[in-house]
Amino acid sequence: MDYDFDSWFVDGEWVRSADADPTAGPVRVRAASTREPVGSFPRLGVADVARAVGAARAAFDDPGGWSAWTPAARAEAMEDLADRLAAKSEEIGRLVSLENGMPISLSQRSEAHAGAGLLRFFAAMVRERSEEEVRVGVTGRHNVVRSEPLGVVAAVVPWNYPQALAFTKVAPLLAAGCTVVLKPAEETSLDSYLIAQAVAESGLPRGVVNVLPGGRDVGAALVEHPGVDKVAFTGSTAAGRAIAVRCAELLRPVSLELGGKSAAIVLEDVDLTSRVAEFREATMRNNGQTCHLSTRVLVPAARYDHYVDQVTDLIGSQVVGDALDAATDVGPLVSEVQRDRVEGYLGKARGDGATATTGGGRPTAGQGWYVEPTVLRDVDNDQVIAREEVFGPVLCVIPYGDTDDAVRLANDSDYGLGGTVWSEDEERAGAVARRIRTGTVGINGYRSDPVAPFGGIKGSGTGRELGIEGLQSYRNIKSIFPAP
Repeated sequence: MDYDFDSWFVDGEWVRSADADPTAGPVRVRAASTREPVGSFPRLGVADVARAVGAARAAFDDPGGWSAWTPAARAEAMEDLADRLAAKSEEIGRLVSLENGMPISLSQRSEAHAGAGLLRFFAAMVRERSEEEVRVGVTGRHNVVRSEPLGVVAAVVPWNYPQALAFTKVAPLLAAGCTVVLKPAEETSLDSYLIAQAVAESGLPRGVVNVLPGGRDVGAALVEHPGVDKVAFTGSTAAGRAIAVRCAELLRPVSLELGGKSAAIVLEDVDLTSRVAEFREATMRNNGQTCHLSTRVLVPAARYDHYVDQVTDLIGSQVVGDALDAATDVGPLVSEVQRDRVEGYLGKARGDGATATTGGGRPTAGQGWYVEPTVLRDVDNDQVIAREEVFGPVLCVIPYGDTDDAVRLANDSDYGLGGTVWSEDEERAGAVARRIRTGTVGINGYRSDPVAPFGGIKGSGTGRELGIEGLQSYRNIKSIFPAP
């Protein structure tokens, strides 16, 4: 496949950049597993941002346009787009694995189908909901509470789940009647062209979805643009804080799904070897490049060595290899920069006294940006490796005294996005889960569901995606009062 693109998608057309530096050349993407070239796309400038926002603004403000369509009509168009994406599913999965190193077994069951699935989910949801509700007041008057589209959304998404995280935003905002400028990460901008192609083939009106590949400068200009009504961002906590400050100054709504350093509370009655797939999924999914992973594994101090051995066996026995190999459990990291970052954290951990029971280095095979799946013991919850998000295949095993101590350690974090509880007694596990201060918790595994809201607290962000809460976050609530 040829993934060398010389244009970008705005207002329903493929256009050339208006103000990019012609001497800079295109952005080139290399395969995470081999470092071989995958494709390229053009650099964009501030004028391109203005053009994209202008197209989304015109599409939203059109009196007969997308925002004025009935929910049923929007749902029908979304399902058409879902069909177009589904036809590209195999190519989407393969391209994502090339770009960011996601094992093909994961990308083919998640990224390949995420867009179509979320579009259909929110299309069905919006069909079933009325945009107006009559509330009888204390004096008997009939007040109308109306839910209206919020406007133009700047959707800024990261590289780890480029399709799923794009449509976690795009699907509900389309259902709500909004328009969007989607800015993917540079590392995974190529697969966003498949989104644009599907939009071009679908029945969506011009300007409803615009795709704006680019780096931080493009993202910053998009967040700042006066034509944007809301920013929806997924990424690092540092970037999220900066966006939150600017949106506060602009009094602009913002949703932030940021980093995590979640805990897995392993209760003394559980045998982790009976839950191999679930444990790996909850702690190592996508080569550790997942924000909600339970990378702090809290185990009973009285059985510390026992659980260290179990975790070591479960993590160390994974197959490391090329992302496109169906047998691969753990692929490479997305880039050399990310690999260096993870290795830097491993160096800090060793300096603080941690010991690797498996992994800790680079595999001998493969030319890509690999780090071995690693388990660290002799870690204290105050050490850097237990406090900061590594975003790689690295777990630290931390002892606790009793259940109260385990909950205390789980909550002793600057983050609050995910978490898991492991026990043979699911009722007991549920009781512990309710005590963890976080946005989401899984019991004996972690599998999110679009019916349930997703998001975090503290340094993990603000706002919720998915569920009815995700749809409503793209709506403005208006009250219409009857005559006195």
